[in-house]
Amino acid sequence: MSTRVPARPDGSFPVAGRPPSVTAAHPSVTRWAKTYRELPQEAAVTVLHFDSPMSDDERRERLFAGDLFVYSPTPHSMALIAFARQMTETAFAPHFPPEAQHHLAGPDYVRVLADLKPSFINHPRSAELVRGLLSDLGADPAQTYFDVPRLRSMTSEYLNAGLTLQFESHRDTWFSAPMSQLNFWLPVYDVVESNVMAFHPGYFHTGVRNSSRDYNYAEWVAHGRTAAAAQVHAETRRQPGLEQELEGEPDLRVVTPPGGVLVFSGAQLHTTVPNTSGRTRFSIDFRAVNLADVRARAGARNVDSECTGTTLGDFRRATDLTPLPAELVESYDTVPA
Repeated sequence: MSTRVPARPDGSFPVAGRPPSVTAAHPSVTRWAKTYRELPQEAAVTVLHFDSPMSDDERRERLFAGDLFVYSPTPHSMALIAFARQMTETAFAPHFPPEAQHHLAGPDYVRVLADLKPSFINHPRSAELVRGLLSDLGADPAQTYFDVPRLRSMTSEYLNAGLTLQFESHRDTWFSAPMSQLNFWLPVYDVVESNVMAFHPGYFHTGVRNSSRDYNYAEWVAHGRTAAAAQVHAETRRQPGLEQELEGEPDLRVVTPPGGVLVFSGAQLHTTVPNTSGRTRFSIDFRAVNLADVRARAGARNVDSECTGTTLGDFRRATDLTPLPAELVESYDTVPA
């Protein structure tokens, strides 16, 4: 059972209410079925903004406070999806990519991904379209730095390791991301509530026990990332994870059409939903930071991340692909104790 609340005049929804594309997946969602005004003033409210006209500065402030933003497909997001489809359908031919898992043995499937994913990630066209997408959404390209767009594949009850790893509950900030990082996610093909991400907004301001203390980004780049293609049927690489039980329901799931864009803070606790749809979910995600936020160490509040190192060395300016200033990156680059 679910309850829906009308959108506000600005097009936003509190998590208690949601547009047709948002699912709160549990019968107990009725206890959230209150309008924004009915909630106690001291309650933490996560707001979902749909096609918001907010400026980038205001949007980042709201994202750092735990809100989520969803945008209809833009010209560059659709071009990015078309480019991803072209590469993916060529790689998996003659099979339709979301259904290819039913036609290929595990090692053969992974071999396709081992060629496809780095080709997409490192293709100049991918970066060009991400730069355009950021401009579509109102980001200042002179102040915005982004990392490479990644093509993700989440198979349905088939493979779950290495290049097909379905992440357990985590925050990106457990993986050496700065607290100012924003995540951009968009589906390549149609998705449903049983193969997207689940957000746990009740934990945005509340820490959970986790193993991020054992994670250092430089060590991961040197030893973990390079082993991805060798992980076919089982995941053996150590990555940050929960060390306590999570009250995972009710959760919040956002379903957009292909090319629709979901934006959220890297500090959001989220989970890859076990894919029971019968089809592989292909999606694209990338991260971005604003130079002023990085300099000011602005961002979401750190409630439980203890990792070391930094991913900031991977980010490039949207205007000319220049990296962040080296001294700024070094100021974030902590080392293991």
